[in-house]
Amino acid sequence: MLTTLNTAYTDTRAADLAWALGREPLPALATLDLELPGAKLQLRLLGASHQVLLEERGGSCSETVACIPGSRTPLPLGVAKRVGDWEYRFAARVEALSPESFEGRAQELLALVTDHPHGLAGVFPGSPHAFTALLAQHHEGQVHWRTWHAYPQDGQLVATWTRVGTRVPAAR
Repeated sequence: MLTTLNTAYTDTRAADLAWALGREPLPALATLDLELPGAKLQLRLLGASHQVLLEERGGSCSETVACIPGSRTPLPLGVAKRVGDWEYRFAARVEALSPESFEGRAQELLALVTDHPHGLAGVFPGSPHAFTALLAQHHEGQVHWRTWHAYPQDGQLVATWTRVGTRVPAAR
C-alpha cells in the first residue's frame, strides 16, 4: 500500500534516528493491520519513522525507529534480546548512495513494497524519493519485517531488518 503523507518532512537526518523496544503506540500517519499465522501485526508510519506492534501467542512487542526527543539510544547496528518467550533480533545499516543510485534504489524499493500485500510505504510531499517503507512476512514460525527510511537530500538510505520468533528450549 502506498500513501502520500500529509505532513512536513521533519526527521531529516539518518543520524537522528533512535531505536526503542517496548514503547507505547505513538500517533501514526498511516497504518496497516496484518493477520499472519499465529500473529497480529500493525505496521505504523510516524513521519519519517516507523513503529511495529506485534501480538503473538498472548504476548506483545513494539519496535520504534524514530527521532525520539530525549532518547539516548542511537540506532544500533544490531540487537539480540529475549522478550518474554521470544527471541528478538534487529539489524540496521545506513547506505550512502550517489544521486543516480539513490533514485533507482528508491524506485525499486517503493515498487517492491507498494505491490506487496504486507507492505506499507509513505511518500512525503515535495520529493518522490523521501519515503518510509515497511514490509512484513511470516516464515518458518517467525515474524520478519524490513524497513527503509530515505533521506534524498543526503543520499542516505537507512535499512532495518527484524526477526521475532519463539524461543526454542535447549535440549537436555
